[in-house]
Amino acid sequence: MPTVHQLLIDQVRIRIFKENIPRIKQCLNSLSESEIWYRPNSNSNSVGNLVLHLCGNARQWIVAGLGGQADTRDRDTEFNEQGALPTTELMALLDQTQAEIELILSELNDTDLTQEYPVQVFRESGVSILVHVIEHFSYHTGQITYFVKAQKDLDTGYYANLDL
Repeated sequence: MPTVHQLLIDQVRIRIFKENIPRIKQCLNSLSESEIWYRPNSNSNSVGNLVLHLCGNARQWIVAGLGGQADTRDRDTEFNEQGALPTTELMALLDQTQAEIELILSELNDTDLTQEYPVQVFRESGVSILVHVIEHFSYHTGQITYFVKAQKDLDTGYYANLDL
C-alpha cells in the first residue's frame, strides 16, 4: 500500500506533468506566436507571460524553496516580456522546469514534506509548497485554455478519450 508521501508525490506528477504541462503545450501549438504574446489590455497577461510566470514560480517554490537551490527568479521579467521568445523556447522552458521539479520530487522524504521553508515572504511546509504549485499551475492553465477557446473557437478535447 502506498504511503501518504508517495500518494502526494504521484499527484504532483499527475497534475503538473500529465495534465497541466501537456495542456499548456497543446494550447501553445494551437496559437501563432503573435497570439501567444497578445495582451487584450494593459491589465492582462499574454499566454507567453503566463508560461514564463508558471516556470518562474515553480522553480522558486519547488526547486529553490523546497530543493534548496539558488533562487534566481526575476518575477517582473516574466510579466514584462513582450514576445521575443519563440514558441519552441517556451516549450523547452516547460520541459526544463519539469526536469528540475522531477529531480527535487525524486529526492523528497517525509521530513522534507513537513519541514518549513522560506519562499518569497512566506514560511511554508513542503506539503504546502507542492499544493501551491499544483493549484497555481491549474489556475493559469485554465486561463490559457480559456484564451485559446475564445480565440480559436475550438474544443481542446482534454477529456475526449475518457468515458466520463
